[in-house]
Amino acid sequence: MQALTKVQNNQLYKIRQKAWKCIQKYALINDGDKILIGLSGGKDSLALTEILGERMKISTPSFTLVAAHVSVSNIPYTADLVYLEQFAAQYNIPFVHTTTKFDATTDSRKSPCFLCSWNRRKSLFDLAKANGCNKIALGHHQDDILETLLLNMSFQGAFGSMPPKLSMNKFDMTIIRPLSLLSEKEMMALAEIRSYQKQIKNCPYEKDSYRAEIKKLIQTLEAMNPNVRSSMWNSMTNIQQHYLPKNS
Repeated sequence: MQALTKVQNNQLYKIRQKAWKCIQKYALINDGDKILIGLSGGKDSLALTEILGERMKISTPSFTLVAAHVSVSNIPYTADLVYLEQFAAQYNIPFVHTTTKFDATTDSRKSPCFLCSWNRRKSLFDLAKANGCNKIALGHHQDDILETLLLNMSFQGAFGSMPPKLSMNKFDMTIIRPLSLLSEKEMMALAEIRSYQKQIKNCPYEKDSYRAEIKKLIQTLEAMNPNVRSSMWNSMTNIQQHYLPKNS
């Protein structure tokens, strides 16, 4: 890795500390865990691999990692598998790969994005089981979680998002998100410092997603209140039920 400036080292330190704070606060990792990292090749999954790979070198808690990439044969998203495998190898993390696909015509009630995500997630569960893992780590950061909150409120009529830790009893697996307290800006800063290789992404269904508009909405709210992200995050654990409608 390239030599870093004092400012860059300070940025890295703060990012790693914030990720460790998240891991501790939400009890994401325990002694003996074997964790499968969903390594898509985007900046967030690369950052997650680096952060957990560095943390694995520390004795407490003691855990091991496997990095996994899931290709979708009918989506033109080209990942450099050699780069991903070499990136994981820097931290002595074994790399596994599988390919899945989906048919958007099979369920008109679900969007192609949902079907694609579900099939990739199912493949991660299968890989986790095959490699003896009890947890799956995903690279969602705080902005992803807040955007999902607004998307669910706006389009699903539900107040919910993606928690830092989610037990999937049906699959006997736990999903963890160690980047939950980190912003997208911090992930972009880390990607720039490390010069992560960008993957080619050309999804035909991406234009149908409202996530970009929701991102702009949060930016508009932030112009009114610079602390809006913190307020939205805190609102998810500050539910004042007495001031909300009740089912009759």
